[in-house]
Amino acid sequence: MVANSAKPSNEFPVATDAKIEQVGDIVRLTLALSRPVEVGTSVMAAPDRAIIELPSVNFQVQPGATRKSVGFVSAFRFGLFTADKSRIILDLSQPAIISRAEMRSQRGGFGELVVELKRVSRAEFQAAANTPSRQPAEPPPAPAKPHGDSRQLVVIDPGHGGIDPGAVVAAVEEKAVVLAFGLGLKEQLEASGRYRVMMTRDEDRFVPLGERVRIARTAGADLFISIHADSLTRAQDVRGATVYTGSERATDAESARLAAKENQADAVAGLDVAEEVQDVAGILMDLAKRETRTFSSLFARNLVAKLGGSVKMHKVPLRSAGFRVLTAPDVPSVLIELGYMSSPKDAELLNSAEWRAQAVAAVRTAVDSYFERGQPVGKAASNQR
Repeated sequence: MVANSAKPSNEFPVATDAKIEQVGDIVRLTLALSRPVEVGTSVMAAPDRAIIELPSVNFQVQPGATRKSVGFVSAFRFGLFTADKSRIILDLSQPAIISRAEMRSQRGGFGELVVELKRVSRAEFQAAANTPSRQPAEPPPAPAKPHGDSRQLVVIDPGHGGIDPGAVVAAVEEKAVVLAFGLGLKEQLEASGRYRVMMTRDEDRFVPLGERVRIARTAGADLFISIHADSLTRAQDVRGATVYTGSERATDAESARLAAKENQADAVAGLDVAEEVQDVAGILMDLAKRETRTFSSLFARNLVAKLGGSVKMHKVPLRSAGFRVLTAPDVPSVLIELGYMSSPKDAELLNSAEWRAQAVAAVRTAVDSYFERGQPVGKAASNQR
C-alpha cells in the first residue's frame, strides 16, 4: 500500500458555496471556507488553464457547479493534488491571467477566497505561463519486499483521483467508481493469502501517470492492473467491459481516442507535462519489453474469458493502445475499462455493490489462473531470492 501520512479529510478546512460569475470584463470565482488558508496561483498553456493552489481542503462543493461556462472560463474542477496540497483549476477558452487572488477573513473565523481573471493577449499569457510552477513532492519510496515472502505482488491502479475526476456523468465521478472497485479487488486478493497487494492510491488523491508506473517498477510488481470506466456522450447505447494491453499502435480509432484521453490526466490535474525519458535502453531491455508484452497479452486474454463469464463485455473486448500507465518494460500490465458511464445500464451496474462483487471475483479468478499457468520465468526466479 502506498504510504499515507496525510490528515483525515475531516480535519481539513471545508470549502463550500463556490460561485463563478462575469463582472464587466473579468470572471470572478468566490469560494467559502471554514477558515482562511494560504493561496498561490499560476497559469499553464497547452491546454490553457489557471491554477489556484491551496493546502489540503475538504471540498463540499456541488459537482454540477464546476461544469458551468462563464465568459472565457469553460469549466473548473478541484480536489486533492498531493498529500498536503489541493488545487482548483479553471479551464480557459481564451488567454487570461489571474489579476487578483485574495483570501478574506470573515466574521466567525471563516474565510472567503476571491479570484479574478482578465483577458490578455496570447503573448502576455505565454509569458506568464513560462514562469516555472512547483511540481508535486516526490512520494516516499515503495516498501521493500518482506524477507522470505515469495508471494507474487499485484499492483492495483484505480485511475484518476483528487483534482482529476475522470469521466463525470450525472454527478457520478469515475474516480470514485474505480476506487471502490480497486479496494474490493485488493480485499479479495489479500483474503486468499496468495498475494501481496499494493495500490497506487487508496484514497481520493491525484497520482501522476509516470508515478503509477514507477510505483509498480520500484516495488518489483509481478502484475499491474489499471482500472477505469469510459464515457461516450454521443453513443449512449455503447456498453460493456474492455481489456487493453499497451502498444505503440492502437488496434482501432476508438482505442487511440481513449488512450489519448487517459494520457491527458496529468494535464487535467495542472501538471506541466513533458515527454519522460525512459531509464531503459539497449537490446536486453527490448527483449524484456517483448517478453513482458507476451505475458500482458496472456493475462489480458485470460481476463476477457473470466470477465465474460460474469459481466457483459464490449463487442470488441480485447484491444491495445498507447496508454502511458502500461509502459513498464518489466511488469506485465493491463488496463480494464469496466464499462461506459455514459450508458444508463452500465452506469447502474458500475454503482451496484452486487455487480462490483461479481466483477471483482472474476478478476481475482483471472489473476489466480494467470499465476498458476503464466508466471514469467524471470519473475518467478527473482521472487525466490
